[in-house]
Amino acid sequence: MATQNLLIELFVEELPPKALKKLGEAFSSTVFESLKAQGLASENAVVTAFATPRRLAVHVTAVSAQAADKNISQKLMPVSVGLDANGNATPALIKRLQGLGLDETAVAKLSKQPDGKNEALFIELTQTGASLQTGLQKALDETLAKLPIPKVMTYQLADGWSNVNFVRPAHGLVALHGSEVVPVTALGLTAGNITNGHRFEAKQPTITLKNANSYAEQLKNEGAVIASYEERRAEIVRQLNAAAAKENLKPIEDEALLDEVNSLVELPNVLLGQFEKEFLEVPQECLILTMKANQKYFPLLDASGKLTNKFLIVSNIKPADASAVIGGNERVVRPRLADAKFFFDQDRKKTLESRLDGLDKVVYHNKLGSQGERNTRVVSIAKAIAEQLGDAKQVENVALAARLSKADLLTDMVGEFPELQGIMGRYYAQHEKLDNDVAFAIEDHYKPRFAGDTLPRSQTGLVVALADKLETLVGMFGIGNIPTGDKDPFALRRHALGILRMLSEKKLTISLEQLLKTTIANFPDGLLQLEFKDGNVVVMPLWTKLQFFLQERATGYLKDTGYTNQEAESVIYMATPAEYISRLEAVKKARASFPAEFDLLANADKRARNIINKSGMPSEVLTANLNICTEDAEKSLLIKTRELRNEVNELANNGNFNDALLLTVQISNPVTAFFDSVMVNADDEATRFNRFRILHEVTGLTNRVADLSKLAS
Repeated sequence: MATQNLLIELFVEELPPKALKKLGEAFSSTVFESLKAQGLASENAVVTAFATPRRLAVHVTAVSAQAADKNISQKLMPVSVGLDANGNATPALIKRLQGLGLDETAVAKLSKQPDGKNEALFIELTQTGASLQTGLQKALDETLAKLPIPKVMTYQLADGWSNVNFVRPAHGLVALHGSEVVPVTALGLTAGNITNGHRFEAKQPTITLKNANSYAEQLKNEGAVIASYEERRAEIVRQLNAAAAKENLKPIEDEALLDEVNSLVELPNVLLGQFEKEFLEVPQECLILTMKANQKYFPLLDASGKLTNKFLIVSNIKPADASAVIGGNERVVRPRLADAKFFFDQDRKKTLESRLDGLDKVVYHNKLGSQGERNTRVVSIAKAIAEQLGDAKQVENVALAARLSKADLLTDMVGEFPELQGIMGRYYAQHEKLDNDVAFAIEDHYKPRFAGDTLPRSQTGLVVALADKLETLVGMFGIGNIPTGDKDPFALRRHALGILRMLSEKKLTISLEQLLKTTIANFPDGLLQLEFKDGNVVVMPLWTKLQFFLQERATGYLKDTGYTNQEAESVIYMATPAEYISRLEAVKKARASFPAEFDLLANADKRARNIINKSGMPSEVLTANLNICTEDAEKSLLIKTRELRNEVNELANNGNFNDALLLTVQISNPVTAFFDSVMVNADDEATRFNRFRILHEVTGLTNRVADLSKLAS
């Protein structure tokens, strides 16, 4: 069947810039998937998405004008309903056939096929393929209904009566199959072959498209529009780098800003602006943020990463003389920078310490009190953790950093730019000549803020960050604000991941249980729900629930680090986070060095654990008696286990997990021989329990580094 390429374009008023990328992707993919499902487009069709501030479009290759007919097997009804005792058609079956345009002669063509426990009547039909107009109309309707629109608006059509709901008012619809218009409708519009170019730069107000393939070229040449989202983005990057290189500078890297700017222009034109150098006295984070957030500019940095007084503007017009555009942008940015300088100067007139009383007036959570009360808890938790780590000087710095960590929330700068919390606290602490260890801890205690973010630079910062996140985690769980499904309004999963990363990557040898109990102890009595119940039965204490929550996150964290779920689960329930990686690296080394023996040992360990769990062995005595052993294999296994045990324990206790596990692998052959030749469940009770105790001693040895049963095949 002959095919032609297809183009669909929806021309609208300016779309929300932060939503454009997703809207463009969804528009193109949903149209294509619908056409493919209807047999109008093949699996191998090439789909090209277009998205600009004023249009969503898609180009699909090799689209048929008519989908091929296809044979389908359609279920009619159960045999017991459609046929009587003599096998003749019932009135119900005849009526069903008539509804399909068939008569009684079709009964002979029916087949009986299994349908669950019974049989049903089926008929083979030829389904006429959809026409392009019908199929495309369906595809458009489905696409517009499924678009990820952040906020729908209602507007009135030209007739003055009809209302339409869409992300922005739509003014044009194009549907071309080759050079032929497909007369579909959408949002009160009927498709044609006319579109609009750039609002200011187009050669003429409207563009008559020749065919589906000429779309991008005509828009660029006649309409001064780069229709492809990715092509336009690449052009912006090229111009930014070229303009910066002329000044021997580099533009700040910000993918989100790049996407947003790309969603604001149809014909990018990068221009260079500058501001007075006196503004560079303000911390560069403040200036960068105000230029990016308020003006969508790209600040320029020197080779050392220091902000300069120059910036790049991505304009949507290309005037012959750009001086007016540049001058206008420089005039606009100046008051923004002046505000930042004013905030910075005013904030430094008060010390961080003097702001602390104000935290008592800021509500943190109606069930957990004020920011001042929360700050008091964070200080206590941070001091307790620092004391456990055993550095007296650090306890002093940790206490001060934790005490001042939230003071900058009450500054004018953070009030204007909340993203600068912590950062401004560091600058103001340095202005007050506080120890740099304290100043950087104030900034770093929010870290890691997101996946992949850096960790606090010093141990002081680590401790305060741990205390801050633990307080949030314990407080929210303690009042019942627990993440469910995809709902996590207090970002508790992110807090948990941050805690795990800090403990693991910075090798802080504190157990989760110890941290959680320390944190809970620093909350006032009666503030938290300390036990979780099912009716009147206590299911688990708060610290246990939190430990499980953290361990669940640890599985994902280790998986992202490059380990399998089974490998992660072999260590997270038996080790501190500081040991996760070193234990798992030992597992990988042992597996690689002795693959056959390791697999034998893992499978034997799993079998031994299962036997022990079902044994009913008295718990008072867990040591085997060599004198009761009657079989050579059980004697050999017990002797070898005890021979290795002390050395393996010493290596593991000293953190030498590699050598400990490589030594443990030596038990694989004796334990395999034991299972091959010894009846564990002997008739004699003393012999049976002694063999259970041998396996108990074996698993005590084999699980010093990891739970090998989790690694069994």
